[in-house]
Amino acid sequence: MVRLALMLGLVIIEHVYGRPPLPPLPMEDGCHQVSPEVPLFRADGDAVILSFPVFKRQLTLRNIAPPTARYLITKDNGTEGEAFESNGRVQQHDEQLWFLPGQASDSGVYNCTYRNETYCVTGSIRLYVYESSSSDIKKLYHPISVIVGEKLMYRCPSLSNFNKTDRLIEWYKDSSTTAIQRGRVSSSSRESGKLIIPAVKRSHAGVYTCQLSTLINGQQYKVSRTIQLEVEDLYPEVTTVPDLSMTSDPELISSSYDIVHTPIIHPPVIISPRNGSIFETSHGSGLELLCKVLTECQMADSTMITWLVNGRSVESSYLDGRALQGGRRVTKVSESCHIELMLVVVAMTDEDMKTEMKCVTQNEGGRQEVVTQLQLEDSTSTWLVVAAVAVSCFLTVVSFFLYVLFKPQRKKKMDYILARQSSTIYSSASEQISSTDRDFL
Repeated sequence: MVRLALMLGLVIIEHVYGRPPLPPLPMEDGCHQVSPEVPLFRADGDAVILSFPVFKRQLTLRNIAPPTARYLITKDNGTEGEAFESNGRVQQHDEQLWFLPGQASDSGVYNCTYRNETYCVTGSIRLYVYESSSSDIKKLYHPISVIVGEKLMYRCPSLSNFNKTDRLIEWYKDSSTTAIQRGRVSSSSRESGKLIIPAVKRSHAGVYTCQLSTLINGQQYKVSRTIQLEVEDLYPEVTTVPDLSMTSDPELISSSYDIVHTPIIHPPVIISPRNGSIFETSHGSGLELLCKVLTECQMADSTMITWLVNGRSVESSYLDGRALQGGRRVTKVSESCHIELMLVVVAMTDEDMKTEMKCVTQNEGGRQEVVTQLQLEDSTSTWLVVAAVAVSCFLTVVSFFLYVLFKPQRKKKMDYILARQSSTIYSSASEQISSTDRDFL
């Protein structure tokens, strides 16, 4: 009976109220504020397309895209916004901003606003454009980690905004100006542009650059992405230290002493998330995952940190296109440094249930990884509680009305019985009186 009542409550709530409403967006200066996008890191001289996927997703979920409104993208220079036209080096095309090409001076915060007479919503993204000589150029790297002997197939990342027709992608290793040829460490067919290494060796470690030549408005532009390939050997070479107890050679003792007292490089430590933790959100909502690593500041630049999806890089996983990785940030804390790397899942779906998300960090001192899971919020229990309360209130109200409705009827019936009894008594008394009168007469 209780189960039936709960089911009835769920049906009533679903048909009357529909799906639970999305939480309201915060307001600032009369405009609804969407969470900032993942920061974008690009190279000087490349064509750059700035988009707002989190912002667009909120517009779709909330159904707030009236045809009378328009997108306005501005650069926040600290005093007032600078708007852009549809021509020139920096062009606005609907909800995108094109830099043809990008320059270091383009770095900054960009705001996208969607406004009409009754509604206003805005989102923001921070763009970093680095020159090749900049000390921060390593922030452009997409770190990936593989094991010796593993097969690598890696697609040039973050190119979805560019024209895919007649795409030609070339790969370069380290500072070489000669593209990698097929048959060695090779890029596959020109359509897919994947970096393929059949069996990874330690010598394959290094920095790879994939470069796309794209045609925009009849003019050729360069687009490049840089990948830092870290190679892990499960069976590293072991250096043997001499046994000092078996010799009295002072030179050997001296050299061994130097080996023993070589400064120790400590491995990086993942502070958050904790191993086994679960990232949970509702269906269709975005999700932000932040990996924070503690390491020595002198090792910060050489410390690799990346997110893996079911053991694969984000770009080569099923989440490619829905997950954005970036925003590496180094912060000095006392005598150590924190390295942060964000991963944003634009919209959670049923496919993401139990997906294994792994944060991996590594430097010369060692390696650590933390395994977490994605999970959709179980709204059943919440709806059951709401339904139980609703059904209880419904039954209480029904019971009250039944009580009020039937209580007067019982009273009337009792009065009727009393009346019948009185009538019977009166009739008996009348008959007795009539009998007495006859005897008297």
